[in-house]
Amino acid sequence: MVSATVLNHPTRDAAVRPSVPVRHMDFQFDPDSVDTRFYQNAELASAIFESLSIFLTFGEDLVIDTARHHRQFVKDPELKQRVTALIGQEAIHSKMHNAFNDALAQNRYPVPLYRYLADKVFDYGFKKLPHRLQLSLMAGIEHFTAVLAEYMMEHESIFYETEDEKQRALWMWHMLEESEHKDIAYDVYQELSGNYPLRIAGFALAAFTILVLVPLAGSLIPIWRKPSNLFSLRYWKDARRSITLLAGREDGVFGSSMTHLLAYLRRDFHPNDFENAAQLAYFKDKLLHPETGLLTPYLTREFVPALRAS
Repeated sequence: MVSATVLNHPTRDAAVRPSVPVRHMDFQFDPDSVDTRFYQNAELASAIFESLSIFLTFGEDLVIDTARHHRQFVKDPELKQRVTALIGQEAIHSKMHNAFNDALAQNRYPVPLYRYLADKVFDYGFKKLPHRLQLSLMAGIEHFTAVLAEYMMEHESIFYETEDEKQRALWMWHMLEESEHKDIAYDVYQELSGNYPLRIAGFALAAFTILVLVPLAGSLIPIWRKPSNLFSLRYWKDARRSITLLAGREDGVFGSSMTHLLAYLRRDFHPNDFENAAQLAYFKDKLLHPETGLLTPYLTREFVPALRAS
């Protein structure tokens, strides 16, 4: 397994960055095969990831709308091409997670309720923000998803603790692409604004959504699905373990990633400060190998958007 490394003098030149392909997937999720304890056999930790899946679709749609609006102002043809690739990848993410969320709904997850609430939060909240702040929020969201993706890459064994191959494939595909396009939204923000206080405001909004709202919604899922959990010692032991899995300082998803997350607060931060080309190459081979790739059975089409003159 290959880990990401922190560079003292990272390469930030877009001309040397690899192309970002748009991959069309078709998982055809089966509600009867969904593992509701897929994350290390922990009920609460898994529920928070399922909550993330539900709310991610709204975040991705916000990224798509924001990227489309600002693409017209990008002067660099290569960056504009990469924005088109970002839009394409996020559109497929939203589509596939919505399909997965439909399968969750058939397993007593509060998907319709959470979709309704998220729709109101985004329509009457985030989408009413000034365009410059939406651009900053987009960059902040993409930072959080990239950090989460790189944590998962470094802990790939987690995905093999479940027999739910399609859910495994969904998350591993998503983490691969979030890491592939981790610098695009940030580069657009820097080209079109670059205002540091505004960048931090977008980061704060993203942090509140991903670190507060999503876990809060996720924490209600086990009780919603099985009200007797409220009085179950077994469940509260699971909850304690789940909190460690997510927030533990040594190896928790967010607890151990805090240094990487907070690096965004540096004035000179860039996503490529955390170089992971070897890591990406490892996962592309593992996931997309024509004969043995985990994603190969579900991949229906792949292309790189055309480079057009500005």
